[in-house]
Amino acid sequence: MSDTITLTQVKSGIGSTKKIRATLVGLGLTKMHKTVTRKDTPEIRGMINKVRHLVRVEE
Repeated sequence: MSDTITLTQVKSGIGSTKKIRATLVGLGLTKMHKTVTRKDTPEIRGMINKVRHLVRVEE
């Protein structure tokens, strides 16, 4: 695996549960089409898995 993962929010968190919205904020995704780069750790992978229907992942 690479050292970093690039995430882009492609769907809105509106209408999702509070946990899912909090996970998006924890990843640093606060607006649509915002892109962030995070370290590839098991914790980040777990968060991505929780919101995989709202984000696009590029390794």
